[in-house]
Amino acid sequence: MSTLTITDQEFAQFQRFIFDVAGISLSPAKKALVCGRLAKRVQHCSAKSYGDYFRLLAREGCAAEMQIAVDLLTTNETYFFREQKHFDFLRARVLEMKNNAQPVRLWSAASSSGEEAYSMAMVLSDCLGNAAWDVVGSDISVRMLQRARVGHYTEERGRLIAPAYLKRFCLKGMDQQQGTFLVQRELRSRVQFMQVNLNAALPRLGPFDIIFLRNVMIYFNGDTKRQVVERVLSVLKPGGYLCIGHSESLNSVTTLARPVAASIYQKPA
Repeated sequence: MSTLTITDQEFAQFQRFIFDVAGISLSPAKKALVCGRLAKRVQHCSAKSYGDYFRLLAREGCAAEMQIAVDLLTTNETYFFREQKHFDFLRARVLEMKNNAQPVRLWSAASSSGEEAYSMAMVLSDCLGNAAWDVVGSDISVRMLQRARVGHYTEERGRLIAPAYLKRFCLKGMDQQQGTFLVQRELRSRVQFMQVNLNAALPRLGPFDIIFLRNVMIYFNGDTKRQVVERVLSVLKPGGYLCIGHSESLNSVTTLARPVAASIYQKPA
């Protein structure tokens, strides 16, 4: 089988495609990534080039293949309890809300395959038990959402889960499933996963007490960052908190939330 290469013009087409769909800016350094991630689909669809595959995506009735392409170009690696300081902060705030009359609601706004959302749910279950709380996990990738709903992971993904949480919330894989674990059904039932494109008008979601929007803004340009943050903040309760990635900042992005700690912002009450 001959190996296709992607031309600069074809790469530019996919740069525009993923920007228009998801607001993601792909730098020229991502050319090899795009080539690698789409190679099997180009072959599967019997396209003679990446340009042919791009034209296929534009045809009427190819929405399913377009979603596959979006999935392949937007998947990101994640793991449980990434950036632990945010979960320490989450625990402290949740305990403060323990006696609130309203349910505690959290949103993992770029949840990928679900590790972040389930980490949030473990903290909520530990702090609030069977009280009224819920977690929403969202992503643009249908494939990632399907994996998230199953809640089945390699042990490597869960290396930062506290032993007590592993014992309480996870089932260790045996025999053919050795080296993996499954999030227990009871916890899975408290997390709702749904497809959300942060680059478009949001569905009815909020309001939320705390939102995690972590390690996703690095893929957006300045205008898209502002639009996404404004949308996300619109469903955050007054006085609620927004956590972003430690390598990210809202400086020059918005004045609608004020920093209270590194990578943690609060919406004015």
